[in-house]
Amino acid sequence: MMNLNRSWRRRRRSTPRPTLRFSPYAWAKLIYRRDRGETEIGGFGLSDAVDPLLIVDVLTIKQRCTPVTVAFDDAAVADLFDELVDQGVHPQRFGRVWIHTHPGACPLPSSIDEATFRRVFGRADWAVMAIVARDGASYARLAFHVGPGGSLRIPVRGDYGRSFEGADWEAWEQEYVDHVVAQVLAPFQASAAGADPFLEQDLFTNLEWEELHGGTESARPV
Repeated sequence: MMNLNRSWRRRRRSTPRPTLRFSPYAWAKLIYRRDRGETEIGGFGLSDAVDPLLIVDVLTIKQRCTPVTVAFDDAAVADLFDELVDQGVHPQRFGRVWIHTHPGACPLPSSIDEATFRRVFGRADWAVMAIVARDGASYARLAFHVGPGGSLRIPVRGDYGRSFEGADWEAWEQEYVDHVVAQVLAPFQASAAGADPFLEQDLFTNLEWEELHGGTESARPV
């Protein structure tokens, strides 16, 4: 019996654990944006063509941000998705990994994050919510909705075993200026955030699933 238990433990250790990985380019771009302002900032992860959990770029669109909320512009989301589909990129590569930052030290999802993830991505066969906090702590959860369904926390790391495209600080700065309307709150002001209707919104406010994901065909991460 002891030998069987040891064999089972070896098999468990040899099974690769799903991990959300970022190319050096995508990771540098995300960290630049995380540290650029004092608010949250959100985007979509563009996955590798054959590896759904390898993020090769982080795509942002017009959004309004505070230290505790992100609200995407609905038309900008639709335009981004239309543009990528026109380029031949399948929605499974850019509509499954939702990434945002936290300006504080805690990477854990808020109640709004959880509600948004369930509402917007709950009909996908799989999706990932990833959060990177200011001090470097990170959080990612892979949810799957086939069979009995379920979810699990997965590690987040940079994948430096791949070639690194050059960082483009000037272009990233221009994209930040063009897309992010930052509303910085005074300390403890978040408790009075209801005075501004925008602060009560979550992202993807009026988008339907079909608009966001372009159908049901998708690839499943392994």
